[in-house]
Amino acid sequence: MKFKLFIVGGVSLLLAACSDDQARSPTASTTNAAAVATAEPVKSWYRFEQVSAGARVYQENCAACHGKRGEGAENWRKAGPDGNYPAPPLNGTGHAWHHPLNILFHTIKNGSPGGQGNMPAWGEKLSDEEIISVIAWFQSKWPREIYQNWVQRDAAARSNRG
Repeated sequence: MKFKLFIVGGVSLLLAACSDDQARSPTASTTNAAAVATAEPVKSWYRFEQVSAGARVYQENCAACHGKRGEGAENWRKAGPDGNYPAPPLNGTGHAWHHPLNILFHTIKNGSPGGQGNMPAWGEKLSDEEIISVIAWFQSKWPREIYQNWVQRDAAARSNRG
């Protein structure tokens, strides 16, 4: 499957993307925010049907931890007693926008890497298409500037994978 090839090697990108950039806002990223704000809007990779399907899948499977609107758990930046971090926001106010599509997919399908969170693996319950639809739904909630920054990061990650 073409998409499975796309996710190979993604875990190391996840760890790199979450390092220093977690504390940075989209406007503090290496992207020139002023240029992004005046640029033509980037066309979304997802379709309306995916967003619609993703809303249902998200509410049934993800909202209990990430919130009904993707707002995340309270104190999501602070490790809990178990040393893991609570569910982060997915609505554009957290750090999900730092991760390329393949890493978002991999994390949902396989769970949090190496004790970084309590995200369970959903690969046994959700199909690949449902996972993609969930990503489409929460990305559709992101402000334009954040989505445009994500598109640039995603393209850079793809080119780095060669």
